[in-house]
Amino acid sequence: MSVRTFTLAEAQSLLPILESLLRKAAESKSTAESLDAQFHLLNRRIFLAGGTQVDVAAVARQRGEREVAIRTAKDSLAEIDAIGVQVKDIDKGLLDFPCKLDGETVLLCWKLGEPAIAHWHTLDGGFATRRPIDHRFTGGKPQ
Repeated sequence: MSVRTFTLAEAQSLLPILESLLRKAAESKSTAESLDAQFHLLNRRIFLAGGTQVDVAAVARQRGEREVAIRTAKDSLAEIDAIGVQVKDIDKGLLDFPCKLDGETVLLCWKLGEPAIAHWHTLDGGFATRRPIDHRFTGGKPQ
């Protein structure tokens, strides 16, 4: 299976929808983690007290909320993946777009909060090795 590649302009044009999907995934992940922490505290309280009275309906509702949050996060990430964009870190909001540069595949790199895609790195590099976009990506035009 071939990997979809993007031009800088194509990748830039996708940022609004990708940002929305990424934010939705991150918020849903955060919700699920918060509910997990509440369940952990409840389990600990039950264990330490040798049992306790539990509002079963409330716990069932929270479990349902957790499942919805997990499904929402997975669906959002699946949509990003279906577009051909790689989610590198949901918490930091890092996305990579495969791109051809001088016959090689490299990754255009964008972080949530950045106004535009302004960096790239090699396939084996990462966020720490990213470099500024240059004329090779813009067809000689300044970005």
